[in-house]
Amino acid sequence: MNKSETLHYLDQHGIKYEIVEHQAVYNMAEMEKIALPHPEADAKNLFVREDKKQNSYLLTIKGDKRVNLQQFRAENGTRRLSFASPQDLKEKLGLEPGSVTPLRLLNDSHHEIPFYLDSYFSDQPRIAVHPNENTATIWLKPQALIHLIKDLGYPVKVVKM
Repeated sequence: MNKSETLHYLDQHGIKYEIVEHQAVYNMAEMEKIALPHPEADAKNLFVREDKKQNSYLLTIKGDKRVNLQQFRAENGTRRLSFASPQDLKEKLGLEPGSVTPLRLLNDSHHEIPFYLDSYFSDQPRIAVHPNENTATIWLKPQALIHLIKDLGYPVKVVKM
């Protein structure tokens, strides 16, 4: 799904959101240069894979946090993790680096990628994500995002990162 199809999907499913269009951004440093509302809701998305490339994971964390992959591995029972290559990202999610978003799971009919959400967002009123294109940001309720992804058939875990 592209941006307009994603927004249409959200509208059809009664998921309320706020949207701001902006220049393409590829990382959090570029995102910080844009004057967007709700900076406390900024999220960054990491696509990681196990060392044997059998399993991949999508992690969404607070924008200014760094994730410790060794700690994540120990707490979530995975094999050794590393960031997925651009080729892996393209193959699994159809994305280019810098445009990862949990809403991309709308495009995957195999439901093979577990989604992990930073528990920081559990008590926040909103989370910021791209609507399948990095030229816009939408804010929605974290619980709406969780329900949407679960309804698609994906495992969702809310964990401290």
